[in-house]
Amino acid sequence: MTGGAIQKRWLTGAAFAGMFLFGVVMAVLGAALPLLAGRLRFDLAQAGNLFLGMNFAMLLCMLALGALMDRFGIKLGLATGALLTAAALARIATAGDYRDVLAGVVLLGLGGGALNGSTNTLVADLHEDPRKKSSALNILGIFFGFGALFIPFFIGSLVEALGLARILFIAAGLSFALAGIVLSLAFPAAKAAQSLQFAEAARLARDPLVLLLGFLLFFQSGNEFTAGGYISTFLTRELGSPIPAASYLLAAYWGAIMAARIVLSRLVLRIKGSTVILACAILAAAGAALLVTSASLASAAGAVVLIGLGFSGIYPVTLAFAGARFAERSGTAFGILFAIALVGGMSAPWAAGQISAAFGLRRGLLLLIANATMIFVLQLLVLRADRRRVG
Repeated sequence: MTGGAIQKRWLTGAAFAGMFLFGVVMAVLGAALPLLAGRLRFDLAQAGNLFLGMNFAMLLCMLALGALMDRFGIKLGLATGALLTAAALARIATAGDYRDVLAGVVLLGLGGGALNGSTNTLVADLHEDPRKKSSALNILGIFFGFGALFIPFFIGSLVEALGLARILFIAAGLSFALAGIVLSLAFPAAKAAQSLQFAEAARLARDPLVLLLGFLLFFQSGNEFTAGGYISTFLTRELGSPIPAASYLLAAYWGAIMAARIVLSRLVLRIKGSTVILACAILAAAGAALLVTSASLASAAGAVVLIGLGFSGIYPVTLAFAGARFAERSGTAFGILFAIALVGGMSAPWAAGQISAAFGLRRGLLLLIANATMIFVLQLLVLRADRRRVG
């Protein structure tokens, strides 16, 4: 095996580990929310504010990260993201009041944004062929699923034996270890080492195709944060589920995403990415409709799995398409897309929290159906815009 092939394997492994940690970031607040809210006594509206704070921090990170990675390289973003995530998990583990949790989730947003942007950009850059790029990003998403499963599974099975704080400290230790590994590896050279070239980022931000892709991810990110954040709370408050059972069902949601991405990593080599996204949007809407009308844990479990299957392909397939169309500025393009997406990730769970506080969680989670419908419509507009661009 050549030195280049060995380096590619190590870099791919680092990206997988970073995406695992981003899965932890995405799942930890939703999984820990019933325990934190019960111990520190805050309501659904305040819970929504936590998601708002985390995603606003992630947004700030993504606004600068793409251009910074093109200027200084991906290594900086991945190592910094791992360190910030370790600090955030430790802060949440030791939180004594609501303000401590808020400070922790802000750090979590900064770290998660850096992990998400750097890992996706790295994997996209390691593969030139568009279909292989899409397959690789779906495989990367599998490790997101492993990370997202890690926290709810451990909370469900070990919270009584270890307590929430120790579980979070274990995750923090893994994150700190990744930072050390990343710093020891040789990464590809920066793409635009001469300058940050924010003018180029501004030009890309006005591109109609970039905007359509960004708003498609706006609604998908909103759905992922809302579902991941409120499924456990919905199951405990609306259906009377014990916390361990709710944690296992949240793990089933992330597990469905992971399993579907394993299948999709092969399917996208044979079928169009647009077909995957349209089908996933329909599945997500159907699952959300079943969830908000569920009267039992059994029907809710089926809904949770269906939502996970629907969410599985939208993000990685969209990013693969963007990576192929904007290969020379993938870091900047991904940064713009993630920034737009995170506005959705920031606003949707906040809105769901406000609606739920006033009218109940069932009505708050109707946002999942509305967002999935918008994803379907926007994918049709992306197809039209791309045909015009190529033609």
